Amino acid sequence: VPNLQGPRYVSPAPNGGFVVSEECGDVKVFTSSRKLLCSLSNKYGHRFGNPAGVCVDMDSSILVADEQHCMVHLFPECGAPVCLVSTGLRRPAGLACSSFGHLFVADVGENCIKVFK
Repeated sequence: VPNLQGPRYVSPAPNGGFVVSEECGDVKVFTSSRKLLCSLSNKYGHRFGNPAGVCVDMDSSILVADEQHCMVHLFPECGAPVCLVSTGLRRPAGLACSSFGHLFVADVGENCIKVFK
């Protein structure tokens, strides 16, 4: 996939596509044929500080850790973004979602993994 601006983290999406965070401050969603589906900044009018870890939950919502703003946001397929975690993170990086509804956040600012339900 060419023309990315500092790709950082990537996650598969349920439809065979994938999600990529870029160092320049955007998150892009691609189809299974590697075509750009959307930019989360453009689609939702959301301004990222420094997007890092990305993952996709069981409902096909995209979750993004923002290192600069120390938050985790959920971007549903339809509707407005939701801030899931706004306190207690020093520098969120990697993300993972479990099938049991848990969110795992690698907080490199505290050298630990934090688990949210």
